[in-house]
Amino acid sequence: MGTVTMAQALNAALRDALREDDRVLTFGEDVGRLGGVFRITDGLRDEFGERRCFDTPLAESGLVGFAVGLAMGGFRPVVELQFDAFAYPAFEQIASHVAKMRNRTRGRVPLPMVIRVPYGGGIGGVEHHSDSSEAYYAHTPGLKVATPATVEDAYWLLRDAVHDPDPVVFLEPKKLYWSKEDADLARRGAAPTGRAVIRRPGRDATLLAYGPCVPIALDAAAEAARDGIDVEVMDLRTLVPFDDETVTASVRRTGRCVVVQEAQGFAGMGAEIVARVQERCFHSLEAPVVRVAGFDVPYPPPKLERAYLPGVDRVLDAIHRLQFDDQPDVLHLAPEAS
Repeated sequence: MGTVTMAQALNAALRDALREDDRVLTFGEDVGRLGGVFRITDGLRDEFGERRCFDTPLAESGLVGFAVGLAMGGFRPVVELQFDAFAYPAFEQIASHVAKMRNRTRGRVPLPMVIRVPYGGGIGGVEHHSDSSEAYYAHTPGLKVATPATVEDAYWLLRDAVHDPDPVVFLEPKKLYWSKEDADLARRGAAPTGRAVIRRPGRDATLLAYGPCVPIALDAAAEAARDGIDVEVMDLRTLVPFDDETVTASVRRTGRCVVVQEAQGFAGMGAEIVARVQERCFHSLEAPVVRVAGFDVPYPPPKLERAYLPGVDRVLDAIHRLQFDDQPDVLHLAPEAS
């Protein structure tokens, strides 16, 4: 037990995976000698050598294609794509080959590989360094998609991803790399992959969030409690597979729901979540489901980042729009306006 950052937990997960299985490799741009831009692979090259932790050329499509061949050959590659938007040159490989190989071969050729993607804003990065691209991967059949919000989940979700027989896109919230928790990574307390977790119980409304938005949701719930609104906060943890069972049970019990995402609102992951909640919980809802999201514009310069990203105030506004104050007219506001 000790204080651990998310970056340290991810590093420990990779180190333990490399120690336990000689088939595990990790590689990417600046992953070896530098230890990664965010130091997630720090020390792994020195401990395991250049054949198992190594740098690659600046060619995302090539290194993902290389990982496909390694996985077909019996290895378990863990690829780091240095920033979220840097992954787009590799998307053809991901969508056409990584996601489809098992289906294409009628199950004979699985691809046990992990694609690590530092994603999201909050670090003062410019465009191409702050995208929330989860909807692209979640929309692609054949991929599993996970995104941790806690130190413990960072460790165990990554360990599970490395062991998974299918390809996993592992989205790491950059602004949470330096978050700290008291954690014992040697003892599993985290829920299994594929299950959502209630981070704060409540009775009046359900607040659904994932990755970088979970701490914001928790802060908003704490503020709402001062107004007498008891909000349940659920961390989705994995977007694919999606835990309909846990989400549905919570919303049916509370009767109200807000979905929070950092990505732009139009056609985002939040839209899919809202549709699933509406379909399964329609007769239990006391108000329409509301979304809080980034604006439908390209990612702004660092000075405008705080205005773009969903914050506590915008989440609180959405919570108060759930008909608690008997003002049904405000419910006609479009979700994108939140």
